[in-house]
Amino acid sequence: MPLALLALAVGAFGIGTTEFVIMGLLPEVADDLHVSIPTAGHLVSAYALGVVIGAPLLAAVTARLSRRTVLIGLMVLFVAGNALSALAPGYDSLLVARFLSGLPHGAFFGVGAVVATTMVAPERKARSVSLMFLGLTVANIVGVPAATLMGQHLGWRATFLAVSVIGLAAIASLALLIPHDHAHAPTVGLRREMAALRSLPVWLALGTTVAGFGALFSAYSYITPMLTDAAGFADGSVTLLLALFGVGATAGNLVGGRLADHSLRGTLFGGLVSLAAVLALFPLLMTTEWSAALAVVLLGVAAFVTGSPLQLMVMEKAAAGPSLASSANQAAFNLANAGGAWIGGLALAAGFGATSPALAGAVLAVLGLGVAATAWSVDRRRAVPGRERVVAAHVPEQAPALHP
Repeated sequence: MPLALLALAVGAFGIGTTEFVIMGLLPEVADDLHVSIPTAGHLVSAYALGVVIGAPLLAAVTARLSRRTVLIGLMVLFVAGNALSALAPGYDSLLVARFLSGLPHGAFFGVGAVVATTMVAPERKARSVSLMFLGLTVANIVGVPAATLMGQHLGWRATFLAVSVIGLAAIASLALLIPHDHAHAPTVGLRREMAALRSLPVWLALGTTVAGFGALFSAYSYITPMLTDAAGFADGSVTLLLALFGVGATAGNLVGGRLADHSLRGTLFGGLVSLAAVLALFPLLMTTEWSAALAVVLLGVAAFVTGSPLQLMVMEKAAAGPSLASSANQAAFNLANAGGAWIGGLALAAGFGATSPALAGAVLAVLGLGVAATAWSVDRRRAVPGRERVVAAHVPEQAPALHP
């Protein structure tokens, strides 16, 4: 694997840290800016909105630029957003800064995934994507807990300044490690990128992402009350248990990348089935502390086994113009975050019990499996006779825009 993947992982580490750390610092931010915690919670939504809007928008407007230049520019915007967050004089300005911080998120992962796959042999594409995502999962083990502790002891503004420094390190890494040979401007342009996004298989792949990761966030958004109310953990133990989720996510990400290089569709189906099974078992697993801890790890593994396959599937189905579709998949991840949390909340509000969001997530995982099966059926009907592919792209294959 090329060393340049390390630069993408550093950027992913910074993005993962800033995305999730705000959740642990809401009390400090609310107290300092004299707002309620629910009002401070809108900062989470502002970031997610920035991701959903910025992912396709920035990928589209930068379609003819060198991907190396685009990645560096996105990290510059990331640094600016986090620095403005640290310096925000009030709640409204912080809300705007968090929105700006979210804008480069999806486009960075989308364009980064395209760059990662063009620097390796075809049989290593999924592993290259998983190594980029490794920065995101490791952020949940190291970056978020460390940044949260920093914010609690030095103030929340120090956290965002530290994240800005990580962004500067990512910029330096991208400039040093991604050679110009891998960074020529793509020849497809915006029109080809938009045409690829009109494909039915692409939208089925995006729908699989929304349903599959909606299953994860339906449960994960309410994991704290499950652990405290159902499993009986003390509040102070939750941070360690969330780190265990990060360990499971990291393992699942690496395993999924390796398996997907052998069978992309098989890994995706297996991951969704495993996710549905784990979530369906949550009411049983949340009855004791040891089994609840195991459930948290298994949730991370099962969910992130599908991460790289989903990203690569979207890119292959939009082979004629993958950057915009790849970035749109990141917007789909964040729609899954919002939608899954909403559906899990409905289950809780209906009085079905502390573990009911997990059962709702199991239903979403089955729905994702159904969408994936529909995509498979469409692929088979469109497949060229006598030719086998792990995932059919159904767009005329072209040489990648970037060559090793």
